[in-house]
Amino acid sequence: MTTPVTASKLVAEDLEYLVQRALEDARNAGAEQAEVAASQDLGLSATARLGDVENLEYTSDRGIWITVYRGSRKGSASTSDFTPTAVREAVDKACSFASYTAVDKFTGLADADRMCADLKDLDLDHPWPLDAGQAIALAIECEAAGRDSDARINNSEGATVATGRGVRAYGNSHGFLGSYAKTSHTVGCALLAGDDGNMQRDYHYSTARDAEELDSVASVGEQAARRTLARLGARKIETRRAPVVFVPELARGFVGHAIGAILGGAQYRKASFLLDAVGEKLFPGFVAIGERPHIPKAAASRAWDAEGVATYDRDIVTDGVLREYMLSSYSARRLGLESTANAGGPQNLVVSANAEGLDELLSSMGTGLLVEELIGQGVNAVTGDYSRGAVGHWVENGEIAYPVNEVTIAGNLRDLYSRVEMIGADRDVRGGIRCGSLLVGEMTVAGA
Repeated sequence: MTTPVTASKLVAEDLEYLVQRALEDARNAGAEQAEVAASQDLGLSATARLGDVENLEYTSDRGIWITVYRGSRKGSASTSDFTPTAVREAVDKACSFASYTAVDKFTGLADADRMCADLKDLDLDHPWPLDAGQAIALAIECEAAGRDSDARINNSEGATVATGRGVRAYGNSHGFLGSYAKTSHTVGCALLAGDDGNMQRDYHYSTARDAEELDSVASVGEQAARRTLARLGARKIETRRAPVVFVPELARGFVGHAIGAILGGAQYRKASFLLDAVGEKLFPGFVAIGERPHIPKAAASRAWDAEGVATYDRDIVTDGVLREYMLSSYSARRLGLESTANAGGPQNLVVSANAEGLDELLSSMGTGLLVEELIGQGVNAVTGDYSRGAVGHWVENGEIAYPVNEVTIAGNLRDLYSRVEMIGADRDVRGGIRCGSLLVGEMTVAGA
């Protein structure tokens, strides 16, 4: 029987000791500043297809990353060997590399007075004592629930049950040292259905920090079946200008393009369609986007960022106006600004709502396209040009009329954001951007 991923080898104190030792080695090697991150991860994943095991995977990864600074020169090295000799060798390599890199006046640790002092517990660690046999049984049950729900479900891409636990530790020569453990558990299923020679596929999944908060495996399979069956009989539509509603799991990505454009790296490299956009109105006045890093159990909660800077609640967009970028210490220095504690990315972005949910948006839209899946990567981060393949349903008089496929939706994100008319309170909390259903007043919808 496979060892559950609650294995005792994942101990935060051990990683903290490793980080401290590496920092001491860096100081002894003559580094003026140093920072060290260490991690260890264990995971178990089981996939069942057509009632039998298709894949069983156990993962175990670890590493330590060392960065040293000498006279505005930076050197980095890493190793997966945690022995004292290997760590010292990695430190020596980092110091050696710092002798050859170019001088960069913006490099260095985050400011000492920004270090996190409140190492709060955000309730991210909920191990699931799941062994291989149990994971396989749950995956089989999930798929069976979907396959048995309707005779038209005639094939499967499988159901997967996965659990993982990781420990992170970070420290630097300012004296900061912190660690935390986090878990992630997922149940997912993808099914195929056929009717009169028409084949369609769809999926559903549930993910959470705490396995007790997952949807039941049977309900995941059944929902995957319902979504797949709803696609049968898909038609093509004529090219037109029409309103478009994104379901919550896609709305968060639509908003996410704006977030990518306001990251510090995109700004100082001048590779953003929102270049120098702070102070500009990007969305209608009802739209607000707040960063909330300390939501318990949430997907992107952190007490400190990747540089040890304390995270904090802040408003990125208010009244539709962009108020701040998302900056690490390095990108902030390049832009002449202050870090916003976003080294490593954003933390729990919450998008405001002005409607209850999907039904209200469809009623308001009247006639248009409900997008339930996007295909391709047709987004230009520099120009904002947006063109994606789409699958979903055509809506008439506020009611879903029939499924559609082979559709492309297009526009420019600057214009599309200004055309957002409604956002629902039916937020998808499975990711780092919490956004509900979203209605864009008009887009190019290209069909047959």
